[in-house]
Amino acid sequence: MTTCVVTGGAGFIGCALSASLADRFDQVVAIDNLHPQVHSDRSRPEGLDPRVELVVGDVTEAADWEGLLDRFVPDVIVHLAAETGTAQSLSEASRHGMVNVVGTTRMLDALARRGIRPRSIVLTSSRAVYGEGAWRDSVTGEVTFPGQRSSEMLTAHQWVFPGLEPLPHRSHDVHATPSSVYGATKLCQENLVSAWCRSMGVAAVLFRLQNVYGPGQSLTNPYTGIVPLFARTAKAGQSIPVYEDGEIVRDFVYIDDVASAIVAGTDLVAPTTDPIDIGSGQGTTIMELATMVAKRYGAPAPHVTGQFREGDVRSGVADIEAAKAVLAWRPAMSVERGIGRLCDWIDGSEQH
Repeated sequence: MTTCVVTGGAGFIGCALSASLADRFDQVVAIDNLHPQVHSDRSRPEGLDPRVELVVGDVTEAADWEGLLDRFVPDVIVHLAAETGTAQSLSEASRHGMVNVVGTTRMLDALARRGIRPRSIVLTSSRAVYGEGAWRDSVTGEVTFPGQRSSEMLTAHQWVFPGLEPLPHRSHDVHATPSSVYGATKLCQENLVSAWCRSMGVAAVLFRLQNVYGPGQSLTNPYTGIVPLFARTAKAGQSIPVYEDGEIVRDFVYIDDVASAIVAGTDLVAPTTDPIDIGSGQGTTIMELATMVAKRYGAPAPHVTGQFREGDVRSGVADIEAAKAVLAWRPAMSVERGIGRLCDWIDGSEQH
């Protein structure tokens, strides 16, 4: 009997994965604490495949790991459990450190105590580990890593580094220099899982996800979805406010595409040399996104506010060539169609 354990398995990505994992494994077990920020009524999500056994437990609690491993011996672990949110992590650093870092070490310690060696641990990390990433001099072509935009820069509305243009994220040659507490904890997760797996003879499969969106995402968590916020504003007939100069760039990748990549990752039996970047491979400005949503609802044109968030990066776009090669995977959903599907789902959800 093959067993897959999914931490944070009742969340957005966990539910999207659940049916495909249940098709692949004899037994799929989701451990999730049903945090009220994500699960407002703390009940089993409808989107979680009925074949998946849900264990309500906290990855930061050693006793919950002991109870889980008393009953199940995982062949593969998909480690999704994490606190998210760039802005939130600046004021709740301990919470992010506890869940993302200590939650990971609790898992590894519990496996070590039992002498359990899964075939692989698949970790979903984040594009947040890159921080501002690599930029190229528009005259000389030299690649540089300018580091985090300072508070002084942002206050002065200097949104970019003069003479430089941002490059796509590619783990093989772009340094990880997080500009948020959240990003720092996700990089720590990568290092912890990689080091433990190398020592224990377990394959570590690391994914760095761009901005995941789609039906099923939380409509109540303000830290994990800009589209529901934009849709709510536009449906009220108001102009959507857009931060900085509107030209912040993000790579919005549809939930089904992310799920298919992670499921493909569970088939890998060798460790990934470098983390695999998962995105659409295309950049969308926040103004372009806001304009799509505004047009859908016949709302006034979005407006630039000049506001900013500390720790936010200017540009995040994935280079997905490695994902295509290693996973035989490619994204299928365009941003325009994906945003339309998400808005359809939001409209239906808010009618109930």
